Amino acid sequence: MRATSLFLAFALTQLVAGSAFAQSEEDVFEQIETIQGDAEGFGEAFGALQDAFLLGDPASGMAELASYPFEVAANGELYDIFEPADLIDNFDALVTEQTREALASQDYADLIVTSEGVGFADGALWMANICTNDSCDETFWAITRITN
Repeated sequence: MRATSLFLAFALTQLVAGSAFAQSEEDVFEQIETIQGDAEGFGEAFGALQDAFLLGDPASGMAELASYPFEVAANGELYDIFEPADLIDNFDALVTEQTREALASQDYADLIVTSEGVGFADGALWMANICTNDSCDETFWAITRITN
């Protein structure tokens, strides 16, 4: 009897926890708009990243979306990426197969939204809305970090 009660309590906890973390695409859109701004611009960047994987050229697609310089954590080391060629030429070593698979299958509703940016693949890649001037009246979305 006690084991059954413990199991039911555990199952209820998991059900409530699962519901608390479930979010819709609309929820994510609103979080991005509220925390980072320009959720529509993010949608375009998200689509461009998906297209890069769909069209079979994720290295170039990611290189076009990056803000330079940025850091990549891979193979237990931290690499500074100064220009698109750095990422493209070393893509296989810098972005693990596991990260590539996770990015290729990323669902919009599963994104992580924080004040630091939007995380893909459980935080393996981060994009942020970057200001182009001090007044921040113009922005663009860019990859700011990759952490395999």
